[in-house]
Amino acid sequence: MNDTVLIAGAGHAGFQVAVSLRQAKYTGRIALINDEKHLPYQRPPLSKAYLKSGGDPNSLMFRPEKFFQDQTIELIDGRAVAIDRDAKTLLLASGDKIEYGHLVLATGARNRQLDVPNATLDDVLYLRTLDESEVVRQRMPEKKHVVVIGAGFIGLEFAATARGKGMEVDVVELAPRVMARAVTPEISSYFHDRHTAAGIRIHYGVRATEIEGEDGRVTGVALSDGRTLPCDLVVVGVGVIPNVELASAAGLPTAAGIIVNEQLLTEDPNISAIGDCALFNSVRFGEVMRVESVQNATDQARCVAARLTGSPATYDGYPWFWSDQGDDKLQIAGLTAGFDQVVLRGSVAERSFSAFCYKDGQLIGVESVNRAADHVFGRKILPLGKSVTPEQAADLSFDLKKAMA
Repeated sequence: MNDTVLIAGAGHAGFQVAVSLRQAKYTGRIALINDEKHLPYQRPPLSKAYLKSGGDPNSLMFRPEKFFQDQTIELIDGRAVAIDRDAKTLLLASGDKIEYGHLVLATGARNRQLDVPNATLDDVLYLRTLDESEVVRQRMPEKKHVVVIGAGFIGLEFAATARGKGMEVDVVELAPRVMARAVTPEISSYFHDRHTAAGIRIHYGVRATEIEGEDGRVTGVALSDGRTLPCDLVVVGVGVIPNVELASAAGLPTAAGIIVNEQLLTEDPNISAIGDCALFNSVRFGEVMRVESVQNATDQARCVAARLTGSPATYDGYPWFWSDQGDDKLQIAGLTAGFDQVVLRGSVAERSFSAFCYKDGQLIGVESVNRAADHVFGRKILPLGKSVTPEQAADLSFDLKKAMA
């Protein structure tokens, strides 16, 4: 019997599977397919801290090379191109075939490309990989004016970083507020005010229709309302597309992700899928979902590693997220979509507050700005299905720790 656990993808999810297997005393072969010319690394700093730094890739690595050698985790440079489920082999672009006992698809997601004329000009850049971030980092000192397309987490993190470096910054957003799909209007309003106070111009309800250029260089972004924003750099953050093609070509069911069950198995018992690429049936929330977060990637990895080492369990990770924008830290516990009441705790004016989100009187999520204790409270109480009343949440004299007890 083949005891090789082959992991396609060396991001947060793939790395964590390998580590968790060794922590669980798995003695078989572990091989990690890495399609980037770097050791496995952290992605969150790429849109902020790395751009502010001197550009040391080693600061991003999960572990040094010696760690993988000591743990007998094979790092294989290459890109997976095909799965032969009958032969239980993975074909790499190099032509090499690797046999597996169990295959973990941690293929992640890729940037959604801007689909407008001239979007392929040299100074239209993205921020998802280390190589992309390094290009942006090197270009920033020579550029004066950037247009950021997309006011989600990545776009705003970069916008704040660019403004902090003295660049002129315009942000283009089709929605009527920043981070509209992710946070409450109260949080959006706060970050709008903070970014505009820093000198960032945010343009709502418009989309980019063309990248204007001259001699192959970016000169501006044309908008759907007829205006043109002058610039010499464009950074695009309009979401991602899950990498499902490898699974789909192998006949595995896919939709807005690779479809897996409650234990993160595909319909093939020898193949799991985790992280940004996995569309899983959440027994906790009673719906099928795909979650893009470090927490989800690492928790799903641990769940699969436990199953492969004899401790199968239903995946029931509770989602949480964060975003560092300028001097502000946004932390979110839970999924706040569908809320019907928002209660603020703390002080917006003092830049330390939380939005407690309710549905039918039940707490479903906590969005915190520079208020870590509330975030920790949310991460502890929400998975238990417990709640505090809206009145208690709004009352600063009410002891949240006591409510946990």
